[in-house]
Amino acid sequence: MKEKGPIALKTSEKSTITISFDEETAKIFGDLKKKSQRLSQRELMRTALKFYDKHKTLFNSFDNEKIYTYKDMLSSGEHVILDMDHWMLFLNFIESHPKKDNFWKIHRKVSKAHAEEFIHKNYDTEMVLRRLEACNLFKLSKTSNTEFTLILGYNAPKKIVKMELEYIFTKMDMPIDISEDLSKLRIKILP
Repeated sequence: MKEKGPIALKTSEKSTITISFDEETAKIFGDLKKKSQRLSQRELMRTALKFYDKHKTLFNSFDNEKIYTYKDMLSSGEHVILDMDHWMLFLNFIESHPKKDNFWKIHRKVSKAHAEEFIHKNYDTEMVLRRLEACNLFKLSKTSNTEFTLILGYNAPKKIVKMELEYIFTKMDMPIDISEDLSKLRIKILP
């Protein structure tokens, strides 16, 4: 794109601007043009600029890594979006159920399966924690390169999260220390 400095236009003014695309942008533009055959090139550019202007705060707030993670998790059909009240209901029900020990045995198996997936993907400790954070199990705060705080928000999920992390990191042969606060877990990577 040839830049000549800021363009100041009155709202009633029209302006002709000539732009050049790099190869990637030209392909994107060409694909959009094919999909929207009813729009001229001019109208396609006007529509794209208006859309961007209307949604620019949304574009600036994207965390591309999280969006990719959510897309990956949800599109595979292995994850669901769950209301927090339902999550707390399930956790409280488990603790009051007479066969809760069966749940915890199965939970260990699931955690080990997660560890195998993370080993296959060559995840390190932080990547595992970020992936689980994407499941909304906790909010992750990185204290240092070897220390993390998991903010749970509620006390109820502490047991399930702690057990999962212990099983995952043991299976991955990654020594960690987990300490508990009221609604937080603190993770320290051991040498």
